[in-house]
Amino acid sequence: MAAATRQREPSAAYDLLIVGGGINGTGIARDAAGRGLSVLLAERGDLAGFTSSSSTKLIHGGLRYLEYYEFRLVREALAERERLLRLAPHVIWPLRFVLPHDEGLRPAWMLRLGLFLYDHLARLRTLPGSHGVDLRSSDYGAPLQKRLKRGFVYSDCWVEDSRLVVLNAMDARERGATVLTRTGVVSARREGDGWVATLRDERGGTERTVRARAVVNAAGPWVSETLGGTLGINSRAAVRLIKGSHIVVKRLFAGDQAYILQQPDKRIIFAIPYERDFTLIGTTDVPYEGEPGPVSISPEETDYLCGCINRSFDTKITPADVVWSYSGVRPLYDDAAENASAVTRDYVLDVEDQGGRAAVLSVFGGKITTYRRLAEHALEKLKPYFPALKKAWTGDAVLPGGAMKDADFDQFLAKLRAEKPFLPDETARRLARAYGTRARDIVGTAQSMADLGEVFDGGLTAAEVDYLRTEEWAVTAEDILWRRSKLGLRTSADSAARLTAYLDRKAEAA
Repeated sequence: MAAATRQREPSAAYDLLIVGGGINGTGIARDAAGRGLSVLLAERGDLAGFTSSSSTKLIHGGLRYLEYYEFRLVREALAERERLLRLAPHVIWPLRFVLPHDEGLRPAWMLRLGLFLYDHLARLRTLPGSHGVDLRSSDYGAPLQKRLKRGFVYSDCWVEDSRLVVLNAMDARERGATVLTRTGVVSARREGDGWVATLRDERGGTERTVRARAVVNAAGPWVSETLGGTLGINSRAAVRLIKGSHIVVKRLFAGDQAYILQQPDKRIIFAIPYERDFTLIGTTDVPYEGEPGPVSISPEETDYLCGCINRSFDTKITPADVVWSYSGVRPLYDDAAENASAVTRDYVLDVEDQGGRAAVLSVFGGKITTYRRLAEHALEKLKPYFPALKKAWTGDAVLPGGAMKDADFDQFLAKLRAEKPFLPDETARRLARAYGTRARDIVGTAQSMADLGEVFDGGLTAAEVDYLRTEEWAVTAEDILWRRSKLGLRTSADSAARLTAYLDRKAEAA
């Protein structure tokens, strides 16, 4: 745990021990704490340290899942898209997607039918529906090759994925949960009507023992390893690991729209405006059989993504144009599909107990869009073990920083700029996007940039770093530059070194 983070001191007994600090673990922790359970979440690294910070960063229904007849998943995801847009308007916002029709691939009637279903599967829809577009005369077609003459435009949403994880952890803590980062669950055994687990501080090496009535295994790519190794349970369900990689290049096109590009291998690739000056391109789907730890893009994946762009855009890119890349391993439920792209993105919740006691619930699969509903379903599965569990509540509860009037981000940003006119426009927007209304906790009573302390690249200040340490479990420069933000794209080696030195001084003084 980051020593500076404000929360209750860990106790020795809990209702629920959650293993894993990704989107599913933090979402379940938040839901459970709000229903009156005592919760301990243990994450051996940083929050969103792996899969949950390696997504394509979309809150979407999953247009391509319609091809695999996953109507329930798409309907649920579309409903969640609308809900999350209201509950976290600072880290989630609408995005228009351009889908060119590519001769020889999916026929136009199929695209039109799919978008019709996409528009109407959700009972509530606040985002604009789809429509056809003549790419030869529309600005949407300007960056595309002239052979692409027509297409379709539809709506989905963008999400700051790793920030969504942190917001869920913060809300869980504020509702009474204990969240320990850099803390691994090294072993657990059933004893009496519950579990006894040994936790280890991954930095200091110290260990402690805790008890819990039930365990949630939300370890992501390590779900099977945790179940069989740490918990000593043979499961009926199995996980299938799929590596997904993305590249980032200098901005390829003007406008706020994203592109969804069909490929001859029937996959689709996104090209999305990213961090103002860049374009995010992804993702690959590659079967993965190695250790589910840190992974990186392969030269073949980089070539593939560059080739996808070069099939459709006038501007050509090569691996030399890649300014950053990231990869993650997705722990999908193994449904025996032959094609990695066809493996279900739906989730499976597997519960195993011993005589109706000492349950362990394991999370297989899932996607960031449906994490909140997954958490609700997890608590439904756990209700027999906690009869006094309160009712579901997260569907209408805004996440930290999201309490904006009418969920209107632009209105809030204008108000923040009026309150703190000394903030550079880009800094004000970044703070508002990252922290929402809690940006005021960072700026406080400051009347000038000098009041915010030492300044690092990208407008990062000591005041913001201090907030991230005390409120968001940030420990290292990497936590701050690549997960709490993407300022790593704008940070020099010198500035990163100064940030590390600042964090070291703060840690020594704590």
